[in-house]
Amino acid sequence: MTLNSILSHNGETNPKLLSPLTLAFIGDSVFELMMREYYVKQANRPVKALHSLSADHVCANAQSQAAEIIIPMLTEEEQAVFRRGRNAHTSHTPKSSTEQDYHKATGLEALFGFLYLNGEAERIAELFGVITDAIEERER
Repeated sequence: MTLNSILSHNGETNPKLLSPLTLAFIGDSVFELMMREYYVKQANRPVKALHSLSADHVCANAQSQAAEIIIPMLTEEEQAVFRRGRNAHTSHTPKSSTEQDYHKATGLEALFGFLYLNGEAERIAELFGVITDAIEERER
């Protein structure tokens, strides 16, 4: 799966100049779209079931767990982006999440946003594949 086949990005934005919350804003969409595609490709299910499955993995708690899975694989630059996102000052924390999980999820989203805006679709697919492999392992 390549993200470029899903989204077309012109590469004119320098992600290094964007705030971590701006990176997380776009990264949240990238991660959610990939998760939706992942479940659509698995089987033809009712839309309500697809939404429920994908929503279970795009919440802060699940994204925090996903971040823990891929952190050991990250390059120094990717780790720095993740930390910037994790340490960004946010105005609120959802009631359904701990502050720590919410910040890790923001770090994951910032990383996916950075990679997307940097045109690194293959790297996104690689990291996302590791995350979905872990999901599949838990669901067995």
